[in-house]
Amino acid sequence: MPKISTSRAVTIGVAAIVLVALLWLAWPSAVPVDLATVGRSAMEVTVDEEARTRVRHVYTVSAPLTGTVLRSGREVGDQVKANETIVAIMKPTAPSFHDPRLHEELGAALSAADAAVVLAEAERRRIEAALTYSKLQLGRFQKLAAAGTVSRSALDKATADAQTNEAALASAVAELQVRRNERASAAARLQNPADSAVSGGDDGAGCCIQIRAPATGQVLKLLQESESVVQAGTPLIQVGDASDLEVVADVLSTDAVQVRENATVHIDGWGGAPIQGRVKRVEPAGFLKVSALGIEEQRVRTIVDLTEPPARWRSLGHDYRVIVHIVTWTGDKVLTVPIGALFRVNDNWAVFKNVGGRAQTTQIAVGHRNNRVAEVLSGLSQGDQVALHPSDRVSEGARITQRE
Repeated sequence: MPKISTSRAVTIGVAAIVLVALLWLAWPSAVPVDLATVGRSAMEVTVDEEARTRVRHVYTVSAPLTGTVLRSGREVGDQVKANETIVAIMKPTAPSFHDPRLHEELGAALSAADAAVVLAEAERRRIEAALTYSKLQLGRFQKLAAAGTVSRSALDKATADAQTNEAALASAVAELQVRRNERASAAARLQNPADSAVSGGDDGAGCCIQIRAPATGQVLKLLQESESVVQAGTPLIQVGDASDLEVVADVLSTDAVQVRENATVHIDGWGGAPIQGRVKRVEPAGFLKVSALGIEEQRVRTIVDLTEPPARWRSLGHDYRVIVHIVTWTGDKVLTVPIGALFRVNDNWAVFKNVGGRAQTTQIAVGHRNNRVAEVLSGLSQGDQVALHPSDRVSEGARITQRE
């Protein structure tokens, strides 16, 4: 058997070492991944939505008639008492300006009213004179009748003349009053807005209407803060009891069908500790709402009552933003897998299961899901490890290892 020289043996050894090194460098290394263990735990499925708080009973005070509302002396947060606290004061509006033709017409009407008053006064003086004469005549006839020198019919005629003139005088006095009132009406219509200042101060004494709070609570919003002319029915101020709050959430109609009355609600995202609530009502009618992205969505208003003591949410106020989590399903000791481990294989859900340090594609059946975990109906067992958020380096049979 021929002998191998030392130099050749060294060459073969070096070549073998290089070959092993190349194989080692070319051999794929294990992909580091985050591994999660499948286990059993309590699980809740919730409908999550932005919501807002509101006072349960908000009273909007409106102007009872057209007029000038004075500047409000109230501020948001002021305490008010039902039927006692004055929340708004209104006074009559000044007359409007006249165009030149209307002004001339009203001036002529006033002059005519003045003349009618003069005519009525003259008529009253004439009838007074006639009444004085008829009374003198009646006195003479009464004396003559007592002496038997005039007939009974003449005395009756004198009596009738006196009574007729008395009635005519009463009519003339009433006519004069009518003419004076017509003259006052014409003068009022001719009044200039600059001369129409209404007597009385901001306290509303005498001239103005004082509007009082309809309920006990606080001022929530000043809808008309400065003095201005308003029409009847214009909202002026909102009042309500800020300690009597409820939560209003506009949920998608597809989620609303899963929400039931008296369902538990977790409330957070308001700046304080999470608080609990309960669904009071899911309104039977939906409405169209356009999202911030311009998408038209059908929403359903859901009302939530706060079940925590008021001391827990005292910092909340009217129209504050909160996040509600409405519970639609709960389960105990549910076999769950993290949502981050799921991916699609055709129309089925699947995960990469860790089997002896290699990734094995495993299709599973998923039941209820929330934003953290999914219920496993089949395909996995308690204690199995799955890869979270697998990258494109993870494939069937790839070596994987726990990320440090």
